[in-house]
Amino acid sequence: MSQLLPLVGPAGHGPAEAEPNPAAATRSIIAIQKVRLKDQHLTCEFTEQRTDDAPPRTFALTCAEHVHPDLTHRLSRLVPHLCLLAEQLTETPDYWPDAAEELPALFGQFTVTGFSMGRHQSGVTLIGQRELTGGRVLNLTTPYQSFDDEQGNYPYAPLLETELLEALAEVEAALRGKCTDYRQLDLFEQPAAGLRLAQ
Repeated sequence: MSQLLPLVGPAGHGPAEAEPNPAAATRSIIAIQKVRLKDQHLTCEFTEQRTDDAPPRTFALTCAEHVHPDLTHRLSRLVPHLCLLAEQLTETPDYWPDAAEELPALFGQFTVTGFSMGRHQSGVTLIGQRELTGGRVLNLTTPYQSFDDEQGNYPYAPLLETELLEALAEVEAALRGKCTDYRQLDLFEQPAAGLRLAQ
């Protein structure tokens, strides 16, 4: 998937039919439900509609390509929320990193590995890990956090929603073909011109 695809799921045409005209293709509507990142490969559950009034089709997809660094960066921006919601760290005056800076060492043990969206994308459950002493891993799952937190249990719900929308945009881009460019190297290095192999 080197270029952005207008539709993610099967186009619904048989092999006897001609390929659809790419210029006439329209972008589909995607609603992401679950996201998981493992070994730099994205697994996603989502629905797709070709038009606003078309019935949604449900898909589960695992991308063979490695995700683009933009997606891993967006997931890393959710780590401070994971730590607060799972009660792993307490907030300090310098807790929140600036938008441009990478996460401070304080968050070095933590990783967001995915999330699960609430109905109509009205909230989220974050999924992550904490690396423990000796290399062991503690799996973390936050309680469901609504973006319309009327009781004010989590004062950073609007910030969480903003950062999650940016992560969702990167997940959708990955589903449409955005991934890390890579070139597989030859198994055996070819001899340089002018050199002869010994027989």
